Amino acid sequence: MGKIVRALSEDGGVLCSAINSTDMVQEMARLHCASPVVTAALGRMTTAVSIMGGMLKYEGDTLTLRINGGGPCGTLTAVADYRGNVKCCAGNAQASVPPKADGSLDVAGVIGRDGTLTVVKDMGLKEPYCGQIPLVSGNIAEDITAYYAESEQLPTVVSLGIIFGEGGTIEAAGGYMVQIVPPVSEKAVQALERNLNNMDSINKMLEQKLDPEEIALKALEGLGGDVLDKWNAEYYCDCSRERTKGILMSLGKEEIEKLASEQKETEVCCHFCNKRYVFTADELLKMLKE
Repeated sequence: MGKIVRALSEDGGVLCSAINSTDMVQEMARLHCASPVVTAALGRMTTAVSIMGGMLKYEGDTLTLRINGGGPCGTLTAVADYRGNVKCCAGNAQASVPPKADGSLDVAGVIGRDGTLTVVKDMGLKEPYCGQIPLVSGNIAEDITAYYAESEQLPTVVSLGIIFGEGGTIEAAGGYMVQIVPPVSEKAVQALERNLNNMDSINKMLEQKLDPEEIALKALEGLGGDVLDKWNAEYYCDCSRERTKGILMSLGKEEIEKLASEQKETEVCCHFCNKRYVFTADELLKMLKE
């Protein structure tokens, strides 16, 4: 399971959420069998959306993060509930691009840079909240930082990291997000800037095996930071046979009758966990009578 920690400065103006998402990203990688570069992209998405979802207030609230940059991996989608449990998928999980000049994975290259980042918050209101911005870089962390600045007017810093082992295995994954909630003193801003400049990269902190609490309190050093809460989250898909029946029913009577007449079995695969649901022609016709 992943571990999420939230810490708040003494004056209540600076919030840091940090996560160890290693188990979640490992499960994502197992389910999707993606190329290394798409695994890196989905891993960052998984980490980010878990933090973002954990900031929702009520059970039943969900947050969807969607990135389409026009790159070979297609649209990346990640969904989290209010506890940061997450599921994700890619349009083309096997997409690949050459590494960057330094040999590192080119996440921005596989995502593309000509597109949008969309955040949808479903909080049980008549209409979900939807915010969208043009992609800044395709590196995910920078794009989410820009989203909060432009769409929610919240100064934010996001850092996401994944460490790969031999054979493309996930050794560690995690990240943090710091937000300033006005009004905040200039002294607090200066302390935060100093802390962020002095902190090691997220990958180096993961290599040092720092836990989320240590990372969050490093960001709030000198600000009287204290841990608000901590809990576990996981990669979790809530698909079911009943939900899949509902999706099929939404196709309409004519389309369902067509499927039943053309093939003995209709298979539906969940994009988030690759679980397959099979319906016979008789079952499809029976659904129309229910």
